[in-house]
Amino acid sequence: MDNGSGADRTEDVRRWLRGLEVFAGPLADFDPARVPGDPVDLFLHWLREAVAAGVPDAHAMTLSTVGEDGCPDARVLLLKNVDGDGWQFAAHAHSPKGRQLAERPRAALTFYWPLQGRQVRLRGTVEAAGAEPSAADLLARSPTARAEALLGRQSDRLTDVRDRERALREAVARLDADPALVSPAWTLYTLAPLQVEFWQADRGRLHERLRYERPDTASGQWQHHRLWP
Repeated sequence: MDNGSGADRTEDVRRWLRGLEVFAGPLADFDPARVPGDPVDLFLHWLREAVAAGVPDAHAMTLSTVGEDGCPDARVLLLKNVDGDGWQFAAHAHSPKGRQLAERPRAALTFYWPLQGRQVRLRGTVEAAGAEPSAADLLARSPTARAEALLGRQSDRLTDVRDRERALREAVARLDADPALVSPAWTLYTLAPLQVEFWQADRGRLHERLRYERPDTASGQWQHHRLWP
C-alpha cells in the first residue's frame, strides 16, 4: 500500500497536530499580583485545585537530569512530599537517575495540569536523605514495588522475561521471610529549588508567568517577578 512520500506524510502529521485542540477546559484564574511570599504555598494551592478538578495523577512530575554522556534525560515520577526544604521524590541509587544525581546533583521538575492550563517548573540542587527516611519511604510502598527495589536491575537489558519473573518471585520470598527488609540503595531525594516558575495558560497566548527566585539560599528569602509570555 502506497502511503505517499515522506514529505506528504510529514505535512499530514503537521496539519493533524496543528488541528488538535489545546486549552480545551475551563482555564483557571491567576492573578500574579496576589501571590504568597513562599512558592510552596502557591504550589500546594495549585496542586489541591488540580486534584479537586479531577486531574489524573496530579502529583506526577517530570524529573530531568543530565546523563553520563552530558545529554539531558527525563522521566515521570510521583511527588512524595513538599515542605520548607523542597520537593521530595524517591529512586534507586543504582538506577540511571540515581547515578546521574550522584554525578551531578542538580535537576529540574515539571508539573503540568492541562485541565487548568497550568505548569510549574523548578530548578535546583538535589540532596539524598539518610538511610532511615529512605527506608521509611520504601516501607510505605506496595510489596511488589519493594520487591522490585530489591532487584536493583532498573533499566538493565532484559533478554528473557522468565529471568524477571524468577527474580521477582525470589525477592517476594525474601520479603515474606523478613517483612522489614529494604533495599539499602533506595533513596529519598529532596530538590531544593533556586527557581520556581508558575505558568498559567491563556487562550489568546498571553500566558501569565511568575518566577520565584532565591539568590541567597542561606537566608531562605524568596523574590518573585512576572515574565514575558
